[in-house]
Amino acid sequence: MIKRAVILAGGKGTRLKPLTKVLPKPLMPIGKFTILEIVIKQLKFYGFKHITIAVNHQAKLIKAFFGNGKKFKISIDYILEKKPLGTMGPLRGIVDLPENFLVMNGDILTDLDFNKLYNSHIRSKSLFTISSHKRKELIDYGLLKSNKKNYLTKFIEKPNKTYQVSMGIYMLRKNILKYIPRNKYYGFDHLMHKLLKLKKKVRIRNHYGYWLDIGRPSDYIMAVEEFKKMRKKILHA
Repeated sequence: MIKRAVILAGGKGTRLKPLTKVLPKPLMPIGKFTILEIVIKQLKFYGFKHITIAVNHQAKLIKAFFGNGKKFKISIDYILEKKPLGTMGPLRGIVDLPENFLVMNGDILTDLDFNKLYNSHIRSKSLFTISSHKRKELIDYGLLKSNKKNYLTKFIEKPNKTYQVSMGIYMLRKNILKYIPRNKYYGFDHLMHKLLKLKKKVRIRNHYGYWLDIGRPSDYIMAVEEFKKMRKKILHA
């Protein structure tokens, strides 16, 4: 069975402007690699043989850089979104997906063991598995708590709040496609609301290592700095 992955790289990188005025976000450099190159090297290390990249914005640049994957010793093909289709919409345009496959955003820096996620999903026979991470967010305000008469009962200065968040990395069974409309913008949020409404079980698998979603300029600067320290752990080389 050939391990298959779909990488979502069709976004405009709006949150990362002005850094993405010239290059699409997947081609932004981190060290001597691009963001997407790091992801592809990781997937190859964990035994993925076939990658499909969903492209839209500046698709020609991405296709010119990665080609058919020969220089990475992996098979790469593309699904071209003629209009933005969100995170899940592009999947309906891929005709040869296997029974189980990985889907992920192309702008993630992580030390996740993709093989463990893949095998855990298959053993569980889940319809959909979300790789999740506990993220601490600093609330940059003093929080006030009051009683019914609007008198202060508690004050918390700039607290940290911990959230369990999606890493933008998922394992799917092929029959999930019947819940995704064809040729329509359809995001991860749309699919989750539909599955919850239908009472379908969605599995969550926690990752306790490193994860960074490179969405904002500050995240990108952090990724460049942290990759220097974590390169061997992320790329295993």
